[in-house]
Amino acid sequence: MTETPFPTSFLWGSATAAFQIEGAHDQDGRTPSIWDTFARVPGAVLDGDTGDVACDHYHRVEEDVDLMASLNLDAYRFSTSWARVRPDGGEPNQRGVDFYARLVDTLLDRGITPWVTLYHWDLPQVLEDAGGWTNRDTAHRFADYALTLHDALGDRVPYWTTLNEPWCSAFLGYTGGQHAPGRQEGVAGLVAAHHLMLGHGLVVDELRRRGVDGREGGQVGITLNLTVPEPFDPTEPADVSASHRVEHLFNRVFLDPILRGSYAEEIHELTEGLCWRGHPWQSAIRDGDLALIGAPIDVLGVNYYHGDAASGRPHRDADLLGSRIRHPSRETTSPYPGGEAITFPRRGLPVTGLDWEVQPEGLTDLLVALNDDYDLPAVYVTENGAAYPDVVADDGTVDDPERLAFVAGHLRAVHAAIEKGVDVRGYFVWSLLDNFEWAYGYDQRFGIVHVDYETQQRTPKSSALWYSRVAAEGIL
Repeated sequence: MTETPFPTSFLWGSATAAFQIEGAHDQDGRTPSIWDTFARVPGAVLDGDTGDVACDHYHRVEEDVDLMASLNLDAYRFSTSWARVRPDGGEPNQRGVDFYARLVDTLLDRGITPWVTLYHWDLPQVLEDAGGWTNRDTAHRFADYALTLHDALGDRVPYWTTLNEPWCSAFLGYTGGQHAPGRQEGVAGLVAAHHLMLGHGLVVDELRRRGVDGREGGQVGITLNLTVPEPFDPTEPADVSASHRVEHLFNRVFLDPILRGSYAEEIHELTEGLCWRGHPWQSAIRDGDLALIGAPIDVLGVNYYHGDAASGRPHRDADLLGSRIRHPSRETTSPYPGGEAITFPRRGLPVTGLDWEVQPEGLTDLLVALNDDYDLPAVYVTENGAAYPDVVADDGTVDDPERLAFVAGHLRAVHAAIEKGVDVRGYFVWSLLDNFEWAYGYDQRFGIVHVDYETQQRTPKSSALWYSRVAAEGIL
């Protein structure tokens, strides 16, 4: 295949999340997050797995950063634990702050750029007990937490992401119940989504005041998981309608407020009459909110794993019962408030271990459509990867040709988007390590590095060795 060179400044990285890898769930002052609590609910996580130990990264920072350096990573995108930095949502915990300071210093010593994500779903349980993201005050507590980390790391961290995939936090957490805190309260997801974005806006505003200016002072942005929805059957009006609902209540419910400072009129039409605790959900939107939320950002992170074939009809065909929004072992509801929209793998496409179809051209389509529809800041693909049932050979090696092909195909899709004028400046493969995969526990492996959870031994898979070469040469 013809060699594909990327721009010399293109950033090659990998990504993780605190709850998924750190472990040390009750050490050095850390208190429970909503995921500690949710993982202990019967049926919430496959096999009753918890994140108590995970990859034990908390005790293995030096080893793991050395591993990153050996893989020629330019950058490492990691999240910080709110429950570690401000336990119970209260005062700063110096031991928790010191952990991240040590991680950042170790990365810099190895020539790896640290990229901080402030929130990857692990709200302190005490704040959830007070209403969580349906409580407006949580957005202000989020800003307090963010500034604690900026106080400690602002002189050394050039990239700050406020939220990772707020759609999951809001709609899987508060509407459908597939994720922590497991609430199935319909319209609550819309209220939570608005407060999440308000928290984002408050942090952007504060960091700007502190000199995060998009240049030498650092850059700030947000990461959204986005999809390419299509009707499962374009001739069925219910499927066309469901595709429209997914586009707006998955993509545009966040894109428009953040990039345009307003909710699309279609959002109000789709949610007309929906109330939260006796009031229209829009009562959560106060004067000045959208100005904060829509303030310019420096970076838009795009997470992409698959497109969506949407349907608004009940299906009896067993081949269609692979909805990607279902919970693996617990009864849940649709995460789309106000009406059903079910997403299925497309027939005829290969799928990953999670029944997510492999559709790299969808990433090109998504990036080009974003570029056509919005005035974008710099774009980074901040997550992309696949779960497959890896096998450890007798000699200890792990050959994962399907994952390698998945990443290669999506990198070609990124390159195609660049050639079409999209300002994509980097790519982060998900994930560096096999880890605690949320509701799937340890059943699904996304890592380019295999983790033996009994011994915590790390073994780079063939995809990692290949990605290391690509990152070093900048050529696919």
